Amino acid sequence: MRKKTLITALGLSGVALAEGVDGAATAWILVSTALVFLMTPALAFFYGGLVRSKNALNTMMMSFAALGFVGVGWALLGYSLAFAEGSPWLGGLGHAFLKGVGLEAKGDIPHLLFMAFQGTFAILTAALLTGALVERMRFPALLLFLTLWGLLVYAPIAHWVWGGGFLGALGALDFAGGTVVHINAGVAALVGALVLGARKDYGRQAILPHNVPFTLLGAALLWFGWFGFNGGSALAANASAALAFANTMLAPAATLLAWTLLDLLRTGKATAVGAATAIVVGLVAVTPAAGFVSPLSALLIGALAAFPSYYALLWRARTRLDDSLDVFAGHGVGGITGALLTGLLAEEAWGGAKGLLFGNPAQLGVQALAVAVAMAYSALGTFALLKLVGLLTPLRAGPKEEGVGLDVTQHGEEAYTSGEGAILVLSEKAPAVPSLKPQGGEA
Repeated sequence: MRKKTLITALGLSGVALAEGVDGAATAWILVSTALVFLMTPALAFFYGGLVRSKNALNTMMMSFAALGFVGVGWALLGYSLAFAEGSPWLGGLGHAFLKGVGLEAKGDIPHLLFMAFQGTFAILTAALLTGALVERMRFPALLLFLTLWGLLVYAPIAHWVWGGGFLGALGALDFAGGTVVHINAGVAALVGALVLGARKDYGRQAILPHNVPFTLLGAALLWFGWFGFNGGSALAANASAALAFANTMLAPAATLLAWTLLDLLRTGKATAVGAATAIVVGLVAVTPAAGFVSPLSALLIGALAAFPSYYALLWRARTRLDDSLDVFAGHGVGGITGALLTGLLAEEAWGGAKGLLFGNPAQLGVQALAVAVAMAYSALGTFALLKLVGLLTPLRAGPKEEGVGLDVTQHGEEAYTSGEGAILVLSEKAPAVPSLKPQGGEA
């Protein structure tokens, strides 16, 4: 009775959990949603540290912009296209403008919380692909592109795998987004780099990271957030979440070990940028497998994933392909590796699904099909949207704008100044400074 009186006094009597909603699951997904949300600002630091100082703010703003433009698009239409009842190819409009998305149960959690959790994935995926567009894409064009991409590329692939679409019906395994998030973003990044072309200084001068500690900070926060990314994808506080949580710790640890040894064997030096990259690659690779494989298999996935991404990165650096921050090598190749290894190592005793090595060879074929379909659609959709946006507004900054830096030309700000300021930013409409006249008559 005292508890009921206290609840009434606090004004909470109207927010009791709906029938079917589990309190522990709701608490865990609330935390997980916050963790995944943090990953987008973390990515801003990871990417921001890797570019030149004159483009640091612009690069970080690309990720922060996704929070607004992709987040609003998700609430108004994207969630419905991904998760409302529809066809095997696309969700319907039943949840457009969040219609029918309230506090009723969706599995073990409130429907509104499920929408928010999934929205953090859409935002992060769009932010990931911007790593291939940095230092040369005009910001207005980027905003339009990210908004459309979240609705027309991300949402359909999410529906195919998680929203009742045909890939999920075929049995494709993607626990937390290896295909939906990382392969999708990696391929989109590759197409974006090809459409935009190389930066004007690419191949002509060294383009070095301006703040490696930023990148290490971003990697650390990404790893922290990833516990919610993978662990929360169980959508409950249960054994599956615990397995995904543990695998999220173990796989990137193994990747970091393998990557560091590769660096030492090749150059005799272990770089901080390499360590940060290794952590992300390991996280990417274990994402589709996190709730389906044993901890020892997660270690194996992490170690194996280091090799294709490491050598893809080295190969890309010798080409004219300016995937500026190696999004495809990290997320695309890492996601493909993880998705296929899930088809090998999924174990019924751990996650209820069997891979090739545990008696179900067909699973590897299903995984390969899902990878191929996601790659093809992401490539075609991204190419079409970039061309469409390019018809409406110029995609690329001019050579002079690139030379000055996109912080100043796109935002009118600078990340760093020397003394009282490095570059004076004036509005084109600013009045002319009046000439100074001596006071008290002519000299």
